[in-house]
Amino acid sequence: MKALDSVALALVIVGGLNWLLVGLFEFDLVATIFGGSTTILAKIIYVLVGLSAIYCLKLFPLIANKDRIDTM
Repeated sequence: MKALDSVALALVIVGGLNWLLVGLFEFDLVATIFGGSTTILAKIIYVLVGLSAIYCLKLFPLIANKDRIDTM
């Protein structure tokens, strides 16, 4: 499970950085690397990033529990 957590987190970071580039410079790194935003490979990357973001939602309770334990 730790490997899946790491891959999901890495994809969420890549997605966040991609959105940063889009917001600041109107430059889509994923589309550039994989041949345009309409290619099937780019769409797969976008879907994987989105699924990773959903998967990473499970981290919120872990963070909340850690904060609660640290304050005791």
